Amino acid sequence: MRIIVTIQHPGHVHFFRNAIEKLECRGHEVHVFARESSVAVALLEGYDIDHEVLAGDADSLASLAAVQATYEAKLLRRARSIDPDVITAIGGVAAAHVATALRAKSVVFYDTEHATLITKLGYPFADVICTPACYREEIGAKQVTYPGYHELAYLHPDRFEPDPSVLELAGVERDETIAVVRLSSWEASHDVGHGGFDDPREVVDQLEDAGATVLLTAEGEPPDDLAEYQLETPPELMHDLLAFADVVVGEGATTAAEAAVLGTPSVYVNSLSLGYTAELDSEYGLLFEFNDEDRHVRALEQAVSIVERDDEPWAARRERLLAERVDVTNVIVQALETTARGERPEQPSLATNPG
Repeated sequence: MRIIVTIQHPGHVHFFRNAIEKLECRGHEVHVFARESSVAVALLEGYDIDHEVLAGDADSLASLAAVQATYEAKLLRRARSIDPDVITAIGGVAAAHVATALRAKSVVFYDTEHATLITKLGYPFADVICTPACYREEIGAKQVTYPGYHELAYLHPDRFEPDPSVLELAGVERDETIAVVRLSSWEASHDVGHGGFDDPREVVDQLEDAGATVLLTAEGEPPDDLAEYQLETPPELMHDLLAFADVVVGEGATTAAEAAVLGTPSVYVNSLSLGYTAELDSEYGLLFEFNDEDRHVRALEQAVSIVERDDEPWAARRERLLAERVDVTNVIVQALETTARGERPEQPSLATNPG
């Protein structure tokens, strides 16, 4: 079987990397194509994944259309020479368009309800659309749901074991109380018009006053007065750091969910609520979601409370989550193999977790 995987974002590398390895071990031919992104390419190289970069990165919303058109044209040209059985992606605009042009199958994975531009351009052309069961939109006959989250494709304990050496690289000791603060750039197409913290400086100050060592990670350049807190660890080690942190506070839903499935309480500060952030909050109490007008104040109170208390059963909450959610790498592999054969993927469940 010939499979094309397309990458447009660092998170896509994490999502697909274990599936790529498993598919290759099962004898399939996997081709990986990326749109330029310094972090995504660094991750592909860090994980030693063979890949080809087809187009430059979009540095603004205005340039996105031009970059997307170039990317799709080059992907079509390369895919035509490969003659794939199935093309896959997260979001999947280019993947679905190219697969349609070549009469190949396409499988799209997605978990972000408010990214309407991507869904309008990609969903109508996709053959199969895989979403977490908590996804709030009903897509129709193409939709296959599963009990899990994207983050469990790479952070399930069967796929990931955190490396404590990351603490030395980050310049912190094992016995320190660590707070990771994640700031978003708010330049992505699905982030326009939304926001998180009122004042990042206040976030850092209050966490430090509560006794935490603050480590900052930001999309783009952090505010000048917070540059000294910026992490210098390699991007492929970020999840190790999240696993050993005591709290993660940030504006990005993916980072918040990553921390939560690792058993680290996360405080998510964003005007947008997603199906998976809401479920990790209401069902498991591992993520605390704040999206109303006073989100900055309430989120900061929650974060400080977590730092000042150490008696919450985070590990037990994670164990329940893992017992009730599947290893999503298996979902990816099963969906691609069955779709390429012209069959409809099974609805994965805990009882029939595909292996």
